[in-house]
Amino acid sequence: MSGTEKPAMVKKITRKEARKAVFEKLSGAMAEYKSKLDKKKFESNLKKASKLFAADLVKAFKKDRKNNRKIKAAGKKEMAAK
Repeated sequence: MSGTEKPAMVKKITRKEARKAVFEKLSGAMAEYKSKLDKKKFESNLKKASKLFAADLVKAFKKDRKNNRKIKAAGKKEMAAK
């Protein structure tokens, strides 16, 4: 990585925020099936699925933030060496 490139900043995301975002996207994508199922059962299943996805998303965002900090620190060391 050259000194001019900067890593993209990854915003910290909580499980609750991730769960809400996934729930909204899934409910929009699955709207056509909503009429075929009971509303309560449909939402219950979406909540379960969104919890599963949100846990992995939070881990992925955390890993990206950690990698970006390492890249940023390496860039600072490189600039200080010059």
